[in-house]
Amino acid sequence: MRKNPISVGGQAVIEGVMMRSPSYYATAVRTPQGRIVIQKNRFVAMTHRFRFLNIPVIRGALNLVETMWIGIQSLTYSAEQAMEEEQPKTTRKGKFAQSLSILGSVAFALGAGFLLFFLIPLWLTELLPVENGILFNVVDGIFRLAIFLAYILLIARWKEMNRIFMYHGAEHKTIYTFENDQDLTVDNAREYTTLHPRCGTSFLLVVMLVSIVVFAFFGKPETWGDRLLRFAMIPFIGGIAYEFIRLSAKERFARFLAPATWPGLMLQKITTSEPTDDMLEVAIAALDACLDRQDVRLELSSSG
Repeated sequence: MRKNPISVGGQAVIEGVMMRSPSYYATAVRTPQGRIVIQKNRFVAMTHRFRFLNIPVIRGALNLVETMWIGIQSLTYSAEQAMEEEQPKTTRKGKFAQSLSILGSVAFALGAGFLLFFLIPLWLTELLPVENGILFNVVDGIFRLAIFLAYILLIARWKEMNRIFMYHGAEHKTIYTFENDQDLTVDNAREYTTLHPRCGTSFLLVVMLVSIVVFAFFGKPETWGDRLLRFAMIPFIGGIAYEFIRLSAKERFARFLAPATWPGLMLQKITTSEPTDDMLEVAIAALDACLDRQDVRLELSSSG
């Protein structure tokens, strides 16, 4: 029996992988000394704790926020492990400074994302003599998509990013192994592709496309209030994209939605790379740590 394809998710972090199951998330990191260290945390999504929130779109918006929070926690842990290996006697003050630096980097990244994927496309579109609201948003969406693709291509040329992409590939191979009911071993994981239809890269691409449709209902923004309203719609857009990805995971819809998921898979040819066996070991360690076998079975039986 094929396991629930949305019951486990993951993402690559610095020299490691974070995996999330219905009950836990775990971060496994390969330290500079070659050890694998693991942090496992209990985490139950708000949609599981409060069933009234488990409704389409709303659950996707909440999942987006929770994933960002968990990602920050995992990045912090990953950086702390690297620092402890290099400076074993690091003081509590030094660790706090390190955490503060990571939070600052995240805040900068969010600000840069707002500028690149929201303000600049709007500014470029406003330079053109486009008055029709629908056409304005189509052009704005094309600019946003072009900037997103250019950004992916640009960071792919950064050599240091290649290891992140390799860990990204390791995460996908490991999840495929789990979803196909195979033992979590390097030999089994090695056989799978690095391209996964429910990848974060695919999700972001869907967000870009959905935003064009949603913003079309708001017409051409004339004031800063109009612009901020569009920005406030991002969680709603993320929720719609989540529902699309979720739907594409169901076998009865997968073949019909395959053409729509194809662009995301092609984009993953840039954002994933073939991992080494030691990277697969890290991804397997993260997945194995976050799995509570009973909880996973319960998730399967309740989701149908």
